[in-house]
Amino acid sequence: MPAAGHRPMPGVTVRPAYAGIVDPTTPGGRPVRTLVVGPLDVAVAEQVTAAVRDALAGGPALAPVAAGPDRGAHAGPDAGTDAGTRLGQEGGTVASEVALVVRTSGSSGDPREVLLDDVALRASATATHGRLGGAGRWLLALPLAHVAGLQVVVRSVVAGYEPVVLAGTTGFDPTAWIRAVHAAPDDAPLHSSLVPTQLHRLVAALDDTAPRAVRALTDRLGAVLLGGAATPAALLDRARTLGLPVVTTYGMTETCGGCVYDGVPLSGVDVRLDDDGAVELAGPVLARGYRARHDLDRAAFRVDPSGTRWFATADLGTLDDGVLRVLGRRDDVLVTGGAKVAPAAVEAAVAGLPGVAEVCVVGVPDPEWGQAVTAVVVGGGGATPDLATVRAHVTRTLGRAAAPRHLVDVAALPLRGPGKVDRAAVARLAAERLAVHGPG
Repeated sequence: MPAAGHRPMPGVTVRPAYAGIVDPTTPGGRPVRTLVVGPLDVAVAEQVTAAVRDALAGGPALAPVAAGPDRGAHAGPDAGTDAGTRLGQEGGTVASEVALVVRTSGSSGDPREVLLDDVALRASATATHGRLGGAGRWLLALPLAHVAGLQVVVRSVVAGYEPVVLAGTTGFDPTAWIRAVHAAPDDAPLHSSLVPTQLHRLVAALDDTAPRAVRALTDRLGAVLLGGAATPAALLDRARTLGLPVVTTYGMTETCGGCVYDGVPLSGVDVRLDDDGAVELAGPVLARGYRARHDLDRAAFRVDPSGTRWFATADLGTLDDGVLRVLGRRDDVLVTGGAKVAPAAVEAAVAGLPGVAEVCVVGVPDPEWGQAVTAVVVGGGGATPDLATVRAHVTRTLGRAAAPRHLVDVAALPLRGPGKVDRAAVARLAAERLAVHGPG
């Protein structure tokens, strides 16, 4: 049952741990409190913050789940998943060290429940504050059923501050975010976490703002963590030119969120590449494992001969003097005409063209090429480039095999979770558009 004084608030349904239901793998463990979380508002944030504080203090583990598709408000258009309504157990118990049970967005397959220990969560928050120069207040602008939003709350609890909450919008409103920054107490540095779609909207708003007002905003900010999806270099450059203190992050639910900032691991975190170039991560931020999925544990978490425990990601990367560059997911690699093409590299090239706000590169079935490289583009800041321009630019940058054979314009990219592009949905959308309108 909810702890004394923790009254359920609008937008949050409390499901207590049911008496007699125990995960057989953790007899006598910590009870789990499931919160079905509605759209982000102050009441929801207060309830989740109280539950996180309890969990970090040894109370029931918290398992937040989205009440439905948490689309629009803080994760971008068409974001979210309704997996919370069909995955996992009600209540039950977990190991006594577990503080959060976080459901993944399903971008790497079927959604799963990740077990995060209180020690790992505190290590992540402490390392983040260390990298940012000290603890501060946090402005919450992300859904609370995903690790990125939850980590804003965890960092706030560890730092001893209540999070500042961006609420009351039906879509990410950069003007409301700016107002929240100015209205926040000035007793500590103010940090926030955003996804690229949100940053794009914020930059567009600041482009139309007087320079003095932009400086007043950026002077108030400590750091803006950016994660959840790859970010076009042009967007990063524009944001930093405006003075926004953007820090790119890389991580996943299994690492308590971001654990590599601007390509450099946080304190205590190690990065290496396996023989195929896939990224592996180690350190105190690693999850305990997956709830009731020991088969996944064995595949994802491995202990090397030195006794170090590593998490095997599905991402390909490079390491240059200790700086990690993520190239994209291993299973996203396209094979076209017998040549392998990394979509992330093509996306980076296309994103550098004028008139491209966002881009996702997918493969569309093709009788001649097997997969036809297809660029699905969201326009912005001028006319969207045509296919000939895109092909010429990518050919010069990456070679002819990587050059898109089709170009599809869309108003927004389908998303899932906190700002993650749903590549399967993008591929379906591209195939449907091409079937109707023909190659282009």
